[in-house]
Amino acid sequence: MIKFIKTLESKIKKGYIITYNEALKLSTIENEKDLDQLMNSAYKINLFFNGKKVDLCSIINGKCGKCSEDCKFCAQSAHYKTNILEHELVSYEKVLKEARENQLEGCSRFSLVTSGRGLAGDDFFKILEIYKNLNKDTNISLCASLGILNICNLIDLKNSGVLLYHHNLETSENFYPKICTTHSYEERIKTIKLAQKAGLKVCSGGIIGLGETFNDRLDLAFLLNKLNVHSIPINILNPIKGTPLENSKPLCEEEILKTISIFRFINPKAYIRLAGGRNLIKDYGKKCFLAGANATITGNYLTTSGNKIKDDIKMIKSLNLEVKKND
Repeated sequence: MIKFIKTLESKIKKGYIITYNEALKLSTIENEKDLDQLMNSAYKINLFFNGKKVDLCSIINGKCGKCSEDCKFCAQSAHYKTNILEHELVSYEKVLKEARENQLEGCSRFSLVTSGRGLAGDDFFKILEIYKNLNKDTNISLCASLGILNICNLIDLKNSGVLLYHHNLETSENFYPKICTTHSYEERIKTIKLAQKAGLKVCSGGIIGLGETFNDRLDLAFLLNKLNVHSIPINILNPIKGTPLENSKPLCEEEILKTISIFRFINPKAYIRLAGGRNLIKDYGKKCFLAGANATITGNYLTTSGNKIKDDIKMIKSLNLEVKKND
């Protein structure tokens, strides 16, 4: 297996595109030495294509709770009782304060994330003003995660200063109906394509540990490659009490590292971004940066806490890696 992994690494560096069967073979790895080699090769593939820079992004919960959608993992869904603190769209003053603080601490990206199928009406026009003002009042790169939008909305976001649009596919098309029934997989793919058509880069990934098979993860990874996704966040399910997945069995660290490494083999040039659930991994996922990850969400997340920006920067430097500056 070690020879197979090294051969694949060499071929990928020369422009080879890994096949599904080759990725499937990598997914069968269980031996510790084979996993070490897989991680090491993924790390080298990342260095070859992307260098030593690690991209940091931070998010603010722009609007929380009362979501009409039934995503089985989500604390913000109105279908479940999770006792989260709900709130309407945050004020510009709060957004500006957090954006400036994150920028000063060394974070290069900042995104508002809102609950719901898709931001609309007065809230959407308010958020456009927020982004226009952020673009004037800060130097941080702006991202947005506002749900399912149409092309006009996405063009408006681009014109307001947003550079990257986040819209997760969550899992494979085959497994998706077991996770969400209130909107379709096709709607998610359409939103990604419309964002790209509007001139936005796209951040899209998924959650592992939902009960999916490794084949589902491979299906997702290959589809993201086909869609030419710029940034791929990998979330680890953090079971929330009150959701249908509250009793899900946590993934072991080895499976998380193997997943991240294989995503790197399939998407050699993308940002592979640690996202929700980092607190479930030893040292907030330090080993993941040695397994092909080259980006992370830092600070607090939507309904859970993450690692502090200064601690992430310290971790990155301890691995002889560098923090990426603004676009």
